[in-house]
Amino acid sequence: MTNGIDEFMGCDVIFIIGSNTTENHPVIGAKIRQAIRRGTKLIVADPRKIDLARNSEIFLQIKPGTNVALLNVMMHVMLKENLHNKEFIDSRTENFEKLEEVVRGFTPEKAAEICGVKAEDIEAAARLYAKAEKGSIVYCMGITQHTTGVNNVMNIANLAMLCGQIGRESTGVNPLRGQNNVQGACDMGALPGTYTGYQSVIKQEVADKFKEAWGVEVLSTKSGLTVSEMIHAAECGEIKMLYIMGENPMVSDPDLNHVKHALENTEFLVVQDIFLTETAQLADVVLPAAAFAEKDGTFTNTERRVQRVRKAISAPGEAKADWEIIMELMNKLGYETKYMNPSEIFNEMAALTPSYAGIDYQRLEKTGIQWPCPNKEHPGSPYLHKDSFVRGKGVFMGIEYKESAELPDEKYPLTLTTGRILYHYHTRTMTGRVEGLNKKSPESFVQINPVTAIKLKIRDEDMVKVSSRRGSILVKAKVSDIVEQDVVFIPFHFAAGAANVLTNSALDPNSKTPELKVCAVVVEKLG
Repeated sequence: MTNGIDEFMGCDVIFIIGSNTTENHPVIGAKIRQAIRRGTKLIVADPRKIDLARNSEIFLQIKPGTNVALLNVMMHVMLKENLHNKEFIDSRTENFEKLEEVVRGFTPEKAAEICGVKAEDIEAAARLYAKAEKGSIVYCMGITQHTTGVNNVMNIANLAMLCGQIGRESTGVNPLRGQNNVQGACDMGALPGTYTGYQSVIKQEVADKFKEAWGVEVLSTKSGLTVSEMIHAAECGEIKMLYIMGENPMVSDPDLNHVKHALENTEFLVVQDIFLTETAQLADVVLPAAAFAEKDGTFTNTERRVQRVRKAISAPGEAKADWEIIMELMNKLGYETKYMNPSEIFNEMAALTPSYAGIDYQRLEKTGIQWPCPNKEHPGSPYLHKDSFVRGKGVFMGIEYKESAELPDEKYPLTLTTGRILYHYHTRTMTGRVEGLNKKSPESFVQINPVTAIKLKIRDEDMVKVSSRRGSILVKAKVSDIVEQDVVFIPFHFAAGAANVLTNSALDPNSKTPELKVCAVVVEKLG
């Protein structure tokens, strides 16, 4: 997030797109509701009539995969009605003409047809956001999990810059991370192309710095593979060994039949986790790891806030903290550095990472700190890009609308979109063991619009077969107007009736993120 969570309270307008905030990020959802009660206006754009839609000033129930079209026409309206921030554009951005060239011809009528919403509602949303003194954009995986995910994010940045809604308190572009330490994991270099703090692997001067610090002679300057690319490479026999930590791709990844074949084709599979997950059951070796309350360390949350995690109880059996397992493996492989505790690792990281340089465990004892924090006297950074962007000027990109990789046809006439629900976390590795949560949400289901259900002679609670080009599942139908006609929704949490048996593994060409939010399916009543 460019801005902090508490800053939502100062927003005039919040634009939520591709985020079911109250279910997927309930604390932030509650904060947004508090802001609404204080007068903040809300715009919601989503393929489903999510809970926050009833609190919105304007709700745009767009077709899955049409985010770029919606954003383009909003910017078209702003330019046509002279609502853009010319001063900000002139002083802090470049390449504006490229954006203008693309969106000038993107009329509300054209977008209404693509997105499936009224042109006047899009125009009203554009005016509301553009006229706000302080406007914030909130998005999540409804934006990123597309073959056009990078374009979606770039266009959100275009919208914010066009209105000068960045670099100030209670404005900004605010992606909500999928789990509590996704931000921290990425910050620590758990990406194929970066070291800590997003220092590029391909830059020789970065490699030289880490070589000196670690006392090694060679570090690769070639980016690695993403998760989706690894699975494909394993299936093709190009990868012989996989080490999976705290992840359950046998439920969470697209096209699960393909994933299962890839993991079974891997010569040596190691899984490190707190429970014997569906993925761990396929492993040659399982390394038992400590859960969050059984270890010390830090988490960095979605607003870039680094916070201490303190051990409350001892881990059972042979389970160890992740850092201990990795260190022991590293030592057995010949690199003999030893650490006594996580704070030693943190200090080493901070010494090599400018954005974390001013943070240590002593400072974190008092309060969390938002990076960048370049020195020990720095208080941290509640919001980013105050006077300039990291590269200097922000660059506008002219983003053309592209359709999703797979669209409905005669054989598969419905669009499936997937997501999460309030009562379960990721693949239910933890929440699936909680009796109360299982009573609330015991099994997979498919949400289907009443009109579509009537056409298919399906009633609420009927068992149905949902099929795509990749496989079929059996689930209960939930008839609801939360989805539009010809759109269905399945939560991805459940191993039985797994949504990701159906989903498409087509990737965004830049981020390599799979298109989990759009694929074509057919629904049939059983019996």
